[in-house]
Parts: sequence; structure tokens; C-alpha cells
Amino acid sequence: MSAVPADALHGAAPAAEGRHAAGPAGLGPRVRLWPSLVAVYRAQLSRARVARIPLLFVATFQSIGIMILMRGVVDGGGEARAVVAGSAVLVVAFVALNLLAQYFGQLRASGGLDHYATLPVPPAAVVLGAAGAYASFTAPGTVVTAVVGCLLFGLPMTHLWVLLAVIPLAGAALAGLGAALGLLAPRPELATLLGQLGMSAALLLGVLPPERMPQVVRLARDLLPSTYGVEAFARTFGGRPDWGYVLGDLAVCAVVGVISLAVATWAYRRAAVR
Repeated sequence: MSAVPADALHGAAPAAEGRHAAGPAGLGPRVRLWPSLVAVYRAQLSRARVARIPLLFVATFQSIGIMILMRGVVDGGGEARAVVAGSAVLVVAFVALNLLAQYFGQLRASGGLDHYATLPVPPAAVVLGAAGAYASFTAPGTVVTAVVGCLLFGLPMTHLWVLLAVIPLAGAALAGLGAALGLLAPRPELATLLGQLGMSAALLLGVLPPERMPQVVRLARDLLPSTYGVEAFARTFGGRPDWGYVLGDLAVCAVVGVISLAVATWAYRRAAVR
């Protein structure tokens, strides 16, 4: 049995008193949003990459199939523009709204939120990172759907570059809504149901020409975030697009996206503490 010298004890006492006098140790630097967002985005992107091929195939094939069916009903004009624009944005809705609602619903039910709660990551970074990772897979399918639709209905491809703004803005609005549905649903089955209902609404209200809808349905269409992305894209098929209206629709998408992502962040905090 070893003995500790008395001098060592006397020497340690002043050191301990000095530490107590200095107060508690300071906290580390505050975690910034952008580095956390990039880290979560990369992690989610690597996980979702496994399912990217069936994801892109199903979403794109579904939208192209809808356009082929509508080709026998719609000949051209404004109705054709609505069908092509709505089918292209539907690819975004399938991933950002439907699949993201399922993902967050399963994450909440399996206790995955507890894992993120232990990490020094802001809630906004978790929501934005997951939404961005899932929405990243929509760009190729959206472009392919738009090109096929233009060829199918004889529409010009001059302004397809506007998809560079439509995809992220409509995707942000729908991704925030999908994440909020998944986080607020009490069970994962209900989150899946809500996500599918939201995608069905984007299908019916976005692809069908608004001229053939009753007034009540048009009002419901105006409440859907993806509607303004569809309208912005459809306006560019005209001979001389009114860019003021296009920018206005994109601005509405941006505002709705900020609001929906803020709601999703609040829903994440609410679900994480339970």
C-alpha cells in the first residue's frame, strides 16, 4: 500500500483553491450554422445516395407518364404549359414533400432525433441539411421531365434556365412543409399518409389546367406552395414572358420557403425535447 507525502497534499491544496477562485471553465466557441449545415448535408447526402437511382426513376417516370396521359386531353396553349410546368415541379414535390415527411416521421419514431440532440448542431442545420440533401436529387429528374414535356407538347426550351431558380425555391417551400408534417405527426404511418396526401394535392392542383377547375378548387390551389413555382415556370413558355410576374411568383416561393422551414425548425425543437 503506497502512501502520499504530506508535502504533496499541502502543495495540492493551494492549487485547488486557485482553481476554485478562478471560477468555472469557460464554454467552447458557439457552433455556427453554416459549417453545421454543410456537415449535416454531406451526411444526409451519403445516406440518401443509396436510393438515388430508384428515387429519380420513380419520380421522373411518374411525371412523364402523367404528361403522356394528358397529351390525349390537352392539345396546346396555356393548358399544355400548365401540364408541363406542373409535371416538372411534381418531381420536386415527390421528393421534398412526400419522402421528407416519411423520413422525419421515421426519425422521430425510431429515436433518431435523440442522436442529433446530442450533437453540437443547431436545429435549423438539421432541417435544412436533410431538406437540401433530398432536394438535390430532384434537379436531374425535373430537367428531364421539362425537356420531354417540351418535346411532347411542342413548347420552346429557350427559358428552361429558369429551373435554376424554380427548383431550389419550390423545393425549399415543399421541403419545409414535408419536414413539418413528419415532425408533427404523432406516428410514422400518419406522417406517410400526410406526405402522400400533400403530393396528391400537388399533382391534382399543379398539373391540371386551372381554367378547368371550379373557383373553390382554385382558391385551394393558391394555398399550395408549389403553385407559384408552377406558375413561374409556365409563364416562361410564352413568346414574350412577363418577367415581372415570374419574379413575383418566385418571390412568393421564397417567402413561403422561409416560413415553412422556420415552422419545420420549430417542430424539430418541439419533437426533440419530448
